[in-house]
Amino acid sequence: MMLLMPTEQTKRTGATSLRLRWRRDLLFFSTAAAILALDQVTKHVIRATLERGESFPESWPVRFVHVTNTGAAFGILQEQNAFLVVTTVIGVAAILLYYWYPPFEHAIMTAAVGMILGGAVGNLSDRVRLGEVTDFIDFPHYPSFNVADSSIVVGVIVLIILLVLGWPRAASQQRQ
Repeated sequence: MMLLMPTEQTKRTGATSLRLRWRRDLLFFSTAAAILALDQVTKHVIRATLERGESFPESWPVRFVHVTNTGAAFGILQEQNAFLVVTTVIGVAAILLYYWYPPFEHAIMTAAVGMILGGAVGNLSDRVRLGEVTDFIDFPHYPSFNVADSSIVVGVIVLIILLVLGWPRAASQQRQ
């Protein structure tokens, strides 16, 4: 068996690859952490300043309102907290697998998946700690939602748009 010593080229390629991976991971996890922090801070402010059912400002069409949700999106699966916690944990694991295999090469896709992860963990945190999710953004004729919900939706929309457009293209297609 012959041992091959790394050449200067393979050392540089490995170092570059490691740097790119580190940047990508930093973007992914910092996006998720920022979304999680913003989500938890805004929910805390709403819980601390508004009573349940109270809204501010009263006369505006778009308002902050303190409501809670024991179900999933649009009020489905009410009082199914254990089921929703388990499915969210499975979803978070799927998001991490989707992020790592195959690794994303493009920053927009990395940030979009980070947004989805941050939103999922934000709502999971509420479910585990409080048994319900705090929602507070209220548009007319639309269910109330929060930062985590918004981040999940925006992240999914960005991924769908990029995948439908076929962008970013594989490295082999970009060179041609």
